[in-house]
Amino acid sequence: MEINEILAISMFGTFIALLFTGYPVAWVLGGIAVLFSAVAMLMDHWFDAFIGIDWNYVSIIIPRMWGTMTNWVLVALPMFVFMGLMLDRSGVAEDLMVNLARLFGRVRGGLAVTVTFVGLLLAASTGIIGASVVLLAVLGIPLMMKEGYSKELACGTVCSTGTLGILIPPSIMLVMMGDRIGVSVGDLFLGALFPGLLLAFLYVTYILFVGFLRPSSAPISDDAKKVTLKILFNVLWAVLPTAGLILAVLGSIFFGIATPTEASGVGALGATLLALSKGRLSVSVLREVGRETTKTTAFIFALLLGATAFSLILRGLGGDELIEGALTGLPFSPTGIVICILAVTFLLGFFLDWIELTLIVLPLVAPVVASLGFDLIWFTVLFAVCLQTSFLTPPVGFALFYLKGVAPAGINLGHIYRGVIPFILIQLVGLSMVFYWEGIVTWLPAVAYAP
Repeated sequence: MEINEILAISMFGTFIALLFTGYPVAWVLGGIAVLFSAVAMLMDHWFDAFIGIDWNYVSIIIPRMWGTMTNWVLVALPMFVFMGLMLDRSGVAEDLMVNLARLFGRVRGGLAVTVTFVGLLLAASTGIIGASVVLLAVLGIPLMMKEGYSKELACGTVCSTGTLGILIPPSIMLVMMGDRIGVSVGDLFLGALFPGLLLAFLYVTYILFVGFLRPSSAPISDDAKKVTLKILFNVLWAVLPTAGLILAVLGSIFFGIATPTEASGVGALGATLLALSKGRLSVSVLREVGRETTKTTAFIFALLLGATAFSLILRGLGGDELIEGALTGLPFSPTGIVICILAVTFLLGFFLDWIELTLIVLPLVAPVVASLGFDLIWFTVLFAVCLQTSFLTPPVGFALFYLKGVAPAGINLGHIYRGVIPFILIQLVGLSMVFYWEGIVTWLPAVAYAP
């Protein structure tokens, strides 16, 4: 093994090890890039190692970082974050929860189905996992516990549904993926829509199945009323504003009226007007939303800059060729190699956040997958579906910790862990379906851009 390959492996191993120290990921990425570039240059100078990393190569980092900061596509990130936070303050979720609970009141498991539908609408309008999980937990779990629902079912429903926002457009993860591997964000939005809806359908099917097999786990409310025209009207009135905003954002992208960046501005404005119409907009709300948007955006861009430096040095050490050689050298068919990548990604999701996997792993494996002849949009959405499980798998499942932080008395980590296991298995079923039926991803982009 050559010295540059040893350094590349050491660089990735150091990154994994330092993640468990608790240091901010952005500084870990940037610091490792500085450290290993210095090691490579010193070895070139002292031992004539001919690694190829010198001051000229390292200086490329500056225009790369500048390109990241001036990237028009990434302007969508703070806009979508602002949109999600403003909707969180607008009271939309509360209205949806109350009215949909009445609509599904006479269905066994109806409250859990209500949480799923509300989570689906929040996913299509916010895309912020922490906000969605916390909001669904605060609104839904007390209601389900009051009606005698299984704690495991309640926790699993909230965690799994709350994570749909990372997949269903407009998703900040898809924006970052599109930027990292150079594919159209609009195509990713189109491709991810049906897989996200498929997962939501599987969740609802499981909930209804549990309600049928174990009625005590998902009972019908004692005060459930028959569905009337008034209830239907109230549901429609609650859903229309959110649906209108989703249509304005996603419809403008899907029909080619606006780019994702332009649509994100429409979404931010629409969310602000929606909050105003509900009497929830004030100077303090604007200040709070602006502050949180700035903090989240700064965190994401710090990660992007750190990842830019890390990836450049890793590529200079031959990390790309090393990964490609390792994958193509596996004794599997091209399909087997993709399965292997997804399996490793799923296992890494137990320990790494989706951001690290998106910024570091995806750019390394995507060129290999493309060289094997697979559609890159399909693989990226497949990778995104796989990453969604990282929010539910311990010990780094952030959705679990979001829920634990706001869970009412009587809910412990055991209930949460046991509750998410069936939904992790459901996600793997959905992943398998997307893998074997490529058209679930590719059909809508093909239709949208057909002449």
